[in-house]
Amino acid sequence: MARLKITQIRSGIGGTRNQRETLRTLGLRRISATTVRDDRPEVRGMIATVTHLVKVEEVHE
Repeated sequence: MARLKITQIRSGIGGTRNQRETLRTLGLRRISATTVRDDRPEVRGMIATVTHLVKVEEVHE
């Protein structure tokens, strides 16, 4: 299964409450924070919510 490396590149300040909570749910707390998640529809939906705040790369294991 493919995995996604998600890096926060912009601040959630000024965004909607939903966007800030989505960043927290993804495990991102500050700029340059990185997390690796399974490539699942739920995670893709969260990424779509904050696509302008994060950078996503596929990681092959």
